[in-house]
Amino acid sequence: MTLQPEPEHNPNPPAMVDPPAALRLAMRDGFEQVINPAIRARRRHSAEAARISTGTPHRVEYFHQYDDPYSQLAEQVLATLEERYVIELVRHEIRASGGKNQPEPAMLAAWAMRDAQLIAPHYGLEAPSRRHRTSDTPPDPATLDAGSERLAALGHYSGAMFHYAGEWFWGVDRLFHLEQWLRDLGACKDPALPFICPRPAIDVAGVDASALTLDFYPSLNSPYTAIIYDRTIAMARECGIRLEHKPVLPMIMRGVPATREKGAYIMFDAKREAEHLGVDFGPVMTPIGEPTRMLYSLLPWASEQGKDIALMSAGLRLAWGQGVGLHEPEGLRRAVEEAGLDWAAAQTILGTDHWKQPTALRQIEMTEELGLWGVPSYRLRGADGEPDLCIWGQDRLWLIAAEIRRRAGGAR
Repeated sequence: MTLQPEPEHNPNPPAMVDPPAALRLAMRDGFEQVINPAIRARRRHSAEAARISTGTPHRVEYFHQYDDPYSQLAEQVLATLEERYVIELVRHEIRASGGKNQPEPAMLAAWAMRDAQLIAPHYGLEAPSRRHRTSDTPPDPATLDAGSERLAALGHYSGAMFHYAGEWFWGVDRLFHLEQWLRDLGACKDPALPFICPRPAIDVAGVDASALTLDFYPSLNSPYTAIIYDRTIAMARECGIRLEHKPVLPMIMRGVPATREKGAYIMFDAKREAEHLGVDFGPVMTPIGEPTRMLYSLLPWASEQGKDIALMSAGLRLAWGQGVGLHEPEGLRRAVEEAGLDWAAAQTILGTDHWKQPTALRQIEMTEELGLWGVPSYRLRGADGEPDLCIWGQDRLWLIAAEIRRRAGGAR
């Protein structure tokens, strides 16, 4: 029996998995309200004007989850943040929210500890497993209730979050975005000082990684995949690593629950990250559902011609950077032709099932073997004696690059 990449009974609403055309248009308009830089600039200007008129300080709220490794990293930078910026830092203690915003809590906890341990030394921080907590016992229930209620009232669900003037910044990974804003407002005591946690560079210059292999798990409906896809391919080509291209279905199509609250944060954060990377993001026309199935049905055929990566790149660029609807024949044709493929030949293959079993197998590999479920995900294999490095997230490509450099052990 052929393995299927989609569950027989998807817990997500059908309109979320396969939106009708009218809903896709409405979603595009909604996304624009979230990611439009002009709207963000007006909102920031209004927030600052209100702050000045009331004479209130730059108030940054921080939400600490006692048993969260990312919170244990963020906690280490709080004193420095207060020292370097003219802010009022308000700390809240919270408990894990769980639910649809944080599915697979056991897997998430294991992944968070592993990931936090990996990134800690690059930020000059102590790894959570070796760090003494400020207390041997968690905060009292009333304190946790108050902090969790404040987090929910402000519209978020995760620990290690900083909140300032209506915007969210996750842990040490997004702290530089907050720092930049505070600097723009003149709230940095000494602008000559570096950022507390600057984002490491994606650097494989001069590295010969031909003895290594990088498994790459992208998705067509992932905003984070969209902003890092081409950079991943360019990095692989630059260092000569063997790249295994392994597209998987979007999480919603795989049955992973999603909420509007989480989706709005991801879109806002992806836009901010795209600007940092210098990548176009928006307007957006979601390719969830049938457009993804149609484009994926062409991937085996494109791969035979060495153009599966070009096809995926074109689809991501059109949907997430130009607002082109891949649910329309003209949009799909553009993706095919921009990848250097023949549209007439593609139409004879559209909708076939050859893609389904390989995709299902890749999804099993990613989730059950690697212990990951989000995209983009990566697995770095080699050299001899080195364990596989399994990483999830566009904001970890710098870590992959650093590990490639270390494992390759020298320049070309």
